[in-house]
Amino acid sequence: MTGISEGNASKRFSKSLPIISKFLRKLIIKPQISCVKANLPLAFRARYYKVYCIIDCLEIEIEKPSDAIKQSLTWSEYKKCNTLKYLISCTPDGIINFVSGGFGGRASDAVIVENSGFLATLPSNVNVMADRGFKHIEHLLVSKGCVLVRPPTVSAGTKPTKDEVLETKRIASLRIHIERVIRRLREFSFLAPHACIDNKLLGYTDNVIKIVCGLINLQSGIISGR
Repeated sequence: MTGISEGNASKRFSKSLPIISKFLRKLIIKPQISCVKANLPLAFRARYYKVYCIIDCLEIEIEKPSDAIKQSLTWSEYKKCNTLKYLISCTPDGIINFVSGGFGGRASDAVIVENSGFLATLPSNVNVMADRGFKHIEHLLVSKGCVLVRPPTVSAGTKPTKDEVLETKRIASLRIHIERVIRRLREFSFLAPHACIDNKLLGYTDNVIKIVCGLINLQSGIISGR
């Protein structure tokens, strides 16, 4: 079979991507609380049995925009480059239950949580687990009767107590599930750790993320034996 031209391949890609995304995004499910509890890993059951989901942000490097305003909006102080940020949420057993649209790298985690539509998908009276970087979102969760579970904040120059150290270690050992999910996202070359998305492809990135998240939910579980 002869090859096709670059222009023809581009047209097929741009037409096919939204269609594939339309179907695979349906695999990003919003499970019932009872379903999450029924599949809760043992490590959560003693102290964190109310955790419904674990959240984190995925940052993807992009080509430096030519427009100065877009450069500013996408600049990430954390990554020291221009990025897109996506809020990813998974259940304690590793099923992706929410992925946001892309935000400029300048957007804080709190801004993304508030404006991504995540809160609308969150049931009332559940716990949400996050890392220490998710500051100033407690009031957003309280409005839905939810509780934020994150490592205790320790003031600069203050030595953490033994209980604070233990709590930080416990949460870190459970948060690893969202990190494993993001690691799977990074296995796709488009989202690889050192990939840099061309500006011409930015309009396709939201669909790519949803396709990849749907595919990951079809894979074997991140917890062995489940």
